[in-house]
Amino acid sequence: MFTGIVEERGEIVARDDLAEAARFRIRGPLVTSDASFGDSIAVNGVCLTVVELEDGAFTVDVMAETLRRSSLDKLRPGANVNLERAMAAGGRFGGHIVQGHVDGVGTVVSISPSENWTVVRVAVPADLAKYVVEKGSITIDGISLTVSAIGHDREYGDWLEVSLIPTTLSETTLGVTATGARVNLEVDVIAKYVERLTGADRAEGQQ
Repeated sequence: MFTGIVEERGEIVARDDLAEAARFRIRGPLVTSDASFGDSIAVNGVCLTVVELEDGAFTVDVMAETLRRSSLDKLRPGANVNLERAMAAGGRFGGHIVQGHVDGVGTVVSISPSENWTVVRVAVPADLAKYVVEKGSITIDGISLTVSAIGHDREYGDWLEVSLIPTTLSETTLGVTATGARVNLEVDVIAKYVERLTGADRAEGQQ
């Protein structure tokens, strides 16, 4: 499990495309400082398993299904990525419950900077919009954020907005993200459990 508090901004140093998979080598001195073979590290919000460690970098294998369902398929050497180690038992819970299981991919449709923060609007797939609420939690590229606004329009369909402070902009990839960029989205898992439970209750009541 993760919390969506990015520990460092890493860099893709190599990519090998394999049959129905890809292997990435990622530089991340902090997250590899105590990492071991088999550990989990979230890369732009995707939980991946360490298969090699060497000189402050780690290697992960990404299956075709994950490439199709996330923005990792667009990553090339030189790209920056958000990195977070799995939460240690007894560690600080600074964000919210993040599984590292991407639910879908959104698109950045506008970036509106101001003196003290920047508002980023992201178009959300229609099947995920029902899980997004104002002032609720959302994970964007592995970053735990609070939804500041939601809406729907003809041009982009369902969308959400997050307001980013300077620290988030400087310490994560959202600070260099441009409009049109694809970002990984993970909705609050509690919302999905509530939907499942209430749906089951309705089904039982109809029998």
